[in-house]
Amino acid sequence: MSTPDLGGVVVATALPYRVDATAPAGLAVDYDAYAAHCRWLIDNGCRGVGPNGSLGEYSSLTDDERRRVARTAIETVGEDGIVVVGVHGPGSHQARHWAELAAEDGAHGLLCLPPTMYRANHGEVLAHFEAVASVGLPVMVYNNPIDTKVDLTPALLAEIAAIDNVVAVKEFSGDVRRVLEIREQAPGLDVISGADDVVLESLLMGATGWFAGFPNVFPAESVRLFDLARAGKLEEARALYEPLVAAFRWDSRTEFVQAIKLGMDLVGRYGGPCRPPRGPLTDEHREQVTADMRRALASLGVG
Repeated sequence: MSTPDLGGVVVATALPYRVDATAPAGLAVDYDAYAAHCRWLIDNGCRGVGPNGSLGEYSSLTDDERRRVARTAIETVGEDGIVVVGVHGPGSHQARHWAELAAEDGAHGLLCLPPTMYRANHGEVLAHFEAVASVGLPVMVYNNPIDTKVDLTPALLAEIAAIDNVVAVKEFSGDVRRVLEIREQAPGLDVISGADDVVLESLLMGATGWFAGFPNVFPAESVRLFDLARAGKLEEARALYEPLVAAFRWDSRTEFVQAIKLGMDLVGRYGGPCRPPRGPLTDEHREQVTADMRRALASLGVG
């Protein structure tokens, strides 16, 4: 059953692999481990999960794997939360195809980038989201100008928000001024914080959700941060947030998938390797992620 509200803490789930020489790049998706991870996130208070995002390495999956990942999340979460499936694609026909499959499989909502391998113009962006939204599920459009080279500005979002079934934007520009600008120009559109290292600032300015990376590592504590921010308990929220920000900054870096998976390993979960094109962290990066994570975990009493 779909819902127009895609807010709260929805975790962009990392995807576990197991070594298998017959699988792409020698790594097979571990669906059982993925299901267990989704259940752990929901049991620790997260509102939902987001399979097949960038953090879920969707672009490295076969078509069969990509659909099975989404189905695994949907079946695991059941009635206990929401599943917002990433339907990113190079063109609107691919994105709509993934949206149709997500609807068929029981997703609650969709997360969609502009065309992923083409710097689309204004009209093409609108047509892309119109095609995806026509499937009928609530759509969260995703502004990631760093990777797509397309900026969903507040003015453009005002037009996108007029499309039926578009209900939210995952805002990943890193510019917290955007939260109020979007609320002014597209007042019916929910603003969802997409970058972990500006989540408190975004929530205090009126964001209603967090489509999150590092809650893969410490979900219960992240939900507490979200609840404190939404309740306006600034002093408590800052005390919780400030020791985490160094780790959270990795969510906005090229190596964010590897960093978050390493964080999962450090707390006794399973992060594991990534498929190409993502390779292992350099020694320097591994040392820095570990140091940043240890500071965060020490402040939380986790690990």
